Amino acid sequence: MMNDRKKWMQIVALVICIVGTTGCKKEVKQTNTGTYALMEVTKSDREYTSDYSATIRGRQDIDIYPQISGTIQELCVSEGEHVKKGQVLFVIDQVPYKAALNTAVANVKSAKAAEATAKLTYESDQKLYEQKVVSEYTLLTSQNNYYTAQATVAQAEAQEVNARNNLSYTEIKSPSDGVVGMLPFREGALVSPSIQQPLTTVSDNSQMYVYFSMTENQLLAMVRQYGSTQNALDSMPAVQLELNDNSLYQEAGKIESISGVIDTQTGTVGVRAVFPNPNQLLYSGASGMVKIPSVYKDCIVIPQTATVQLQNKHIVYKVVDGKAVSTLIKVAELNDGREYIVLEGLEVGDEIVAEGAGLVREGTQLK
Repeated sequence: MMNDRKKWMQIVALVICIVGTTGCKKEVKQTNTGTYALMEVTKSDREYTSDYSATIRGRQDIDIYPQISGTIQELCVSEGEHVKKGQVLFVIDQVPYKAALNTAVANVKSAKAAEATAKLTYESDQKLYEQKVVSEYTLLTSQNNYYTAQATVAQAEAQEVNARNNLSYTEIKSPSDGVVGMLPFREGALVSPSIQQPLTTVSDNSQMYVYFSMTENQLLAMVRQYGSTQNALDSMPAVQLELNDNSLYQEAGKIESISGVIDTQTGTVGVRAVFPNPNQLLYSGASGMVKIPSVYKDCIVIPQTATVQLQNKHIVYKVVDGKAVSTLIKVAELNDGREYIVLEGLEVGDEIVAEGAGLVREGTQLK
């Protein structure tokens, strides 16, 4: 009885093993056949936005230095004041420069009088020489004296011009329209052209320059998209500026220039955009984020779930005769993290696996 029961248990175990083996074989076969979400390739339009950290500068940030030495006699502006081109900012003590000008004017008058006397002498000696009253030596000497007097007049007039310029430099004027910066020097301060710190800075902020950098790959992608750097500058859409408080600046900007040299240390290229500043909301020295839209017209767009990435290569699986066929594609560098723009490898009407491409194998039966 015991032996019969033992045999019966061995038979049951054998049956279980056979059933288990059969089940394993079915599971292996199922890996070659699967149900996947498929899609037909079509064309559409897409716009992506790329963000770049940026620094804001005035169109002109002009440091103001004195051209002469002296004490500040009058401070004509205050910090943050809007000034016009030619408006007086500082007045340096004018007394010594007015005295120097008066001296120069007097020297000119004296030199001209000496010139007139030398001229009379020369003309007189000419007549006397013709009458053989004076020698040739006397004539040439008076001629040289006259020429010397003319040179003295020219020298005195040049000194007068210099004195007038120095006097004009006592009034330090704004070289452009703009906003006055900080004023570290006050009335009574002694200043000179050699001071290390400028008297102030005048920032022309009617338009603001926004500087940022692109990587070499981003630049290449942009050039490929538009055909050339100049075409990119001419054809690129308006750009936006996000301010430091995360608000979006209401005025649109335009990229004006792209540096022709890539920085070998950073691998980036400098870019400059210009933004209007009618409400004086932008300040020189501020920071922000430039948002550049990239518009792709009539392009092939696929979900990123339809791709498998291997060593910077992108692969999709086409459906050919009901089977998965791997296909290498080229995609645009710009993307939103959900979709890819396909540049090469797919045609309109192709059917591909839309989701779970990483689970598909070459030759998998798809349904």
